[in-house]
Amino acid sequence: MATTFSNKCLILSDLWMNYRDDENLEDFIEYNDMGLPLAYFINSEIVTPKDQATMFVDETFNLLLAALDVEDQEFESLNQLMSYGQD
Repeated sequence: MATTFSNKCLILSDLWMNYRDDENLEDFIEYNDMGLPLAYFINSEIVTPKDQATMFVDETFNLLLAALDVEDQEFESLNQLMSYGQD
């Protein structure tokens, strides 16, 4: 199974809020300037996602997985995602 949409928003929201000034993620943050804040707004229940918003969040999450070179494993948090495969 794949990471739920709700958890994608949680993970991307956490990434955006806590790492948006990280120089190592500068290119990723800049490229995903719509998907990351949108995930935050959805996670915070500021906005209700429509089809296009869901598309942006899914694309951003898939790009994060690709950047980390991991497959989707029903992640529930950014910490879980970042530590995947480090055991």
